[in-house]
Amino acid sequence: MAFVAGVAAMHPVAGLAQPEQQAEAPQSQLREAAAPAAMSASSIGSMRTGPDRMFKGADLFDLAMAADPQISADGRHIAYVRRSNDIMSDRMKSAIWLIDTETSEETPLAGQNGDAFSPRWSPDGKRLAYVSTQDGTAQLWVRWMDEGEAIRLTGLPASPGTLAWSPDGRSIAYSMLVKDEGLKLGAAPDQKPEEAQWAEPLEIYDLLTYRADGEGYIEPGYEKIFVVAATGGAPRQLTFGPYHDGGPLSWSPDGTTLYFGANRQPDWQTDPVDGEIWALDVASGRLAALTNRDGPDQAPSVSPDGRLIAYLGFDDVRRAYEHHDLYVMNRDGSGIRNLTAEWDYDPGNIMWDAAGRAIYAQYDVRGETRVARIGLDGSVRDVAEGLSGGGLDRPYTGGSFSVSDKGLVAFTGGTSARPAEVQLARGGNTRTLTDLNSTLRAVKALAPVRKITASSSHDGIEIDGWLTLPPGYREGSRVPLILEIHGGPFAAYGPHFATDNQLYAAAGYAVLSANPRGSTSYGEAFANRIDKAYPGDDYLDLMSIVDRAIELGIADPDALFVTGGSGGGVLTSWIIGKTNRFKAAATQKPVINWTTQALTSDGPAVFGPYWIGSQPWEDPVAYWERSPLSLVGNVATPTLVVVGSEDYRTPVSEAEQYYTALRLRGVPTALVKVPGASHGGFAARPSQSAAKASAILAWFDKYRLGWAPSAVGAASQ
Repeated sequence: MAFVAGVAAMHPVAGLAQPEQQAEAPQSQLREAAAPAAMSASSIGSMRTGPDRMFKGADLFDLAMAADPQISADGRHIAYVRRSNDIMSDRMKSAIWLIDTETSEETPLAGQNGDAFSPRWSPDGKRLAYVSTQDGTAQLWVRWMDEGEAIRLTGLPASPGTLAWSPDGRSIAYSMLVKDEGLKLGAAPDQKPEEAQWAEPLEIYDLLTYRADGEGYIEPGYEKIFVVAATGGAPRQLTFGPYHDGGPLSWSPDGTTLYFGANRQPDWQTDPVDGEIWALDVASGRLAALTNRDGPDQAPSVSPDGRLIAYLGFDDVRRAYEHHDLYVMNRDGSGIRNLTAEWDYDPGNIMWDAAGRAIYAQYDVRGETRVARIGLDGSVRDVAEGLSGGGLDRPYTGGSFSVSDKGLVAFTGGTSARPAEVQLARGGNTRTLTDLNSTLRAVKALAPVRKITASSSHDGIEIDGWLTLPPGYREGSRVPLILEIHGGPFAAYGPHFATDNQLYAAAGYAVLSANPRGSTSYGEAFANRIDKAYPGDDYLDLMSIVDRAIELGIADPDALFVTGGSGGGVLTSWIIGKTNRFKAAATQKPVINWTTQALTSDGPAVFGPYWIGSQPWEDPVAYWERSPLSLVGNVATPTLVVVGSEDYRTPVSEAEQYYTALRLRGVPTALVKVPGASHGGFAARPSQSAAKASAILAWFDKYRLGWAPSAVGAASQ
């Protein structure tokens, strides 16, 4: 999980957290040429005399997970994205498979040559639109299900997103980046001799956010909405102007209007946490704003009869965290009602039921993810639970779902020992339809997970945590403990599969994944306990639940270690500036200095006003008081510093500052860079994910017995 600036999502608190919805391939994959289907590690074979029961780094290549399950309107079939790690390309590959919900029979549909993702059913269920890189670049394809034939509809310069079929099935709307020339300033001399080798042209940027994590330095351009005939032909651009138009697209039942959410204000760069619901006349291109407030109205969904529009949003009061509320309004923007004003959770991924009487929404509660049916009267009833799919490396909440006309819920669900599978909920009963990691589970002794709770020493609030225990753990025995802290900080851990935790546990460590104050899924007030006060009292929450693990007779108080990424990297660095009780630490992609973070990250409009409450030149003391760098003079814990070499969320300079400061103080340290890795793609390459975990374990083993501090200023060893 990673710091997210909140610009695209228009959510300030997404700040450091990026819950990966695994529906679409990373941009790096979209640029790859077509490649064969994924090859696992076990397919290569081994000369061992028997299977290795412990979970190892090589096992990451054997993992697969389900994502983006799309159930047909009649409920008979589910198209989903199967994501499998490929040992030959060292990447996760995406393919689309079809499940018969009556027989559980599976059939491959797309992705045997290149990646395939974003499956979307036509209204009559006879065709499936999707995006594929089969011909080398990401393009829109349609498959006729009965005939088994697929055609490529487009030849686009950039990947299409947010696919939406028109109600009559004749057109498909999508969004795409349209490149722009950008600012021009002067030119190099024009007398270049033939065959002369001159330097590259100047790079000129004038955007506030001029680089983005996972994307790099931003090419000038804007996301725009297009429509193309479902049988092919020239696409038609529907929106124009210097604004980003995208997000979920929703058609009116008569096919004349598209609805979307966008920030089309002149100050969208400096005030990204804003946006309205827009009605777009497909024939004329005329736009009309249906909402008007300071806050991010987004994700519109039109009721089956076209009378109502459901959408998500909140009033922006410049707090670090806000729940979205679920609203409905008439199609002309009148009669706005908040359906979740008294419901203290954060709904997402909304969609209407077939009768137009309720809206389905996904939400998190105490580290777990569910699907609720929210009536137009505000009543709430859970229809599915156990959703999973927030990633593979750490146990984040997440997952996705879709619903048939008769209320069957297809979703991705898993456990602490099982990555996300496709599941089907029907009338209170749930059935698992896939078994993507059966071979791995049959031969590997995966670590068990148990929940613990503690009362914070600060104010007594209850803190949840999950202990991943070494395989074969004997009750009553004490083992070394790794406190593994989630990012965000507005995110949550739960009882979900995590490769990092499994690797640490296989090496003999217990791993504590906790949700201190600031974590989501415990209500808005719990998350906002760190508003303008992060890091702070969350430190005491974490120490309290570590103490609880010791009280339970599991954690060895003389063998404590701490690590965490992004927001967890912030807290790791803060903790070792507050206490010397940990034998060693590994701070991953941290923020060390809030002044440099606010001015060099890809979220410059968010971190200052929303997280600190001012700009660096307005209140430098506030920035310094929350910076782990301010505590570096107290650090005596051997500390590994880890960062992706292309991290633009918590830039590489943050990690480098901390490493240099520790070196100058003579604290044992080393700097580990993950080549080519962004903040959000920190664990995208299986070999790097395994190597990173191995490096952290080696560091902890190196200092398991402690160290003898040398004089301040001496070189670290």
